[in-house]
Amino acid sequence: MGKITYATMSADDPALHQAYEEGLAAASDQIGQTHPLLIDGEKRYTAETYTERSPIDSELVVGVYSQASDDDVDDAVAAARAFQPQWEATPWQERVAIIRRAADILDEETPVLAGFLSLEIGKNRLEALGDVSEAVAFANYYCDRLDEAGGMETAMGQYGVGDTNHSVLRPWGVWAIISPFNFPMALVASPTSAALLTGNTVVLKPSNTGALGSLLLADIYYRAGLPTGALQVVTGGDEAGDRLAHHDHVDGVTFTGSYDVGMYLYRTVAAGRPKPVVCEMGGKNPAVVTASADLELAAEGVMRAAFGLSGQKCSANSRVYVERPAYQEFVNLLAGKTGELQVGDPRRRDTFVGPVIDRDAVDRFRSAVDAVKEAGGEILSGGEVVTDGDLERGNFVQPTVVTAPEETWIWEKELFVPFVAVTPVDSLDEGIDKANDTVFGLTAGVFAGSDEEVNRFFQRIQAGVVYANRRAGSTTGAWPDIQPFGGWKGSGTSGAGSGGPWYMRSYVREQARTVIQE
Repeated sequence: MGKITYATMSADDPALHQAYEEGLAAASDQIGQTHPLLIDGEKRYTAETYTERSPIDSELVVGVYSQASDDDVDDAVAAARAFQPQWEATPWQERVAIIRRAADILDEETPVLAGFLSLEIGKNRLEALGDVSEAVAFANYYCDRLDEAGGMETAMGQYGVGDTNHSVLRPWGVWAIISPFNFPMALVASPTSAALLTGNTVVLKPSNTGALGSLLLADIYYRAGLPTGALQVVTGGDEAGDRLAHHDHVDGVTFTGSYDVGMYLYRTVAAGRPKPVVCEMGGKNPAVVTASADLELAAEGVMRAAFGLSGQKCSANSRVYVERPAYQEFVNLLAGKTGELQVGDPRRRDTFVGPVIDRDAVDRFRSAVDAVKEAGGEILSGGEVVTDGDLERGNFVQPTVVTAPEETWIWEKELFVPFVAVTPVDSLDEGIDKANDTVFGLTAGVFAGSDEEVNRFFQRIQAGVVYANRRAGSTTGAWPDIQPFGGWKGSGTSGAGSGGPWYMRSYVREQARTVIQE
């Protein structure tokens, strides 16, 4: 199967599509099951459950998930804590071998896993295949880094009196991972692989929406040889996540999700004792288009970044600032391209925009459209909820391009729907100033015809991942080993991007060891 990334513009390989469709058929036969918690090798079913329905069709049950009580969370943490010394004592080469086997299984089973993701999240086939492929890439990339480093021990200098000195990176202990709905494979595989490789044991709490992908991934780790004590999975709601994150015997937390929840965890989790809190939060990601830019390329890049995965990426392009001489031509091109997008069932080969995740997202979309109209703005393309035929049972909205006064709240709030706002500016510098005027700092893009403009943008923009003249996505598409993905300001707390050379450093602490031989 050819490599599918989020920069893949199209895939015309018949074998790829046949493999996906066979995987989708297999996944369709397996959804709707009741799933247990996974605690110390035990499959634990609970009386309280959550039923996840597909955003494609509310009559389609994806899975029924056991809901963890406080005692279940405590048991999962206790099991992880009891096994952690044994896992840390496992030679790092063996840990690498297990994670590489998991990556191989993921790669081999990509078509059926992608089928599950289409059913569960509503991803079109390229987005679904890309999610699984990215999980593979994360696991292999972190294994490569550990191999290249030769483990986690570095010889240091000597006093010259018979001493030997080493810097040793040690795991923190028990690591909690709280994952979001939108990337059930990639955004679980990245922190889980990094934590396990560095000797931490993991307690994973996925979002109830998207939990199936996490459970499938956990099963793959186990089949690859991971001891059950090293990874616990507790499905549940916000209460379970809050108890896990604040548990006295949890030593580090990775959270991916909203700014409000991330900042709450960042302020409170380490209140009792110092511990790492890696929060990967949202974005209100801007693009700036200069008068010298290739406007067709810019419109294509913005369209793909704004509407890929129906705008439900933390890196989605939601604001565009266009130099005034190029404004009208740009918005005409963007509105035209947007109007040509196929909206519908993501299982269909020609669909680009699938559903949003739930009715709350549909309501946010309606509220944003209403806000534009009330403020005297203009809907340039889209703006409607789609209820044609079978789509009425799902959560479908049109990809939407608007212009609106900049005091309208749609310029500030992360929407997580296919919705982008465009406005003219008088200069590149004004565009950069407006782009930076946000609590967020995740991704940003520029389209410009000169190196000087690109360099000025890169120097001044306040974001962790930046792109220039990128047709595949103005603000989206980071890939392990190519673009480390992490935010500045209110978009991230670690200062190290996932899929980059410094990411695993968050999961270890340094111990200096000195031995004197007289």
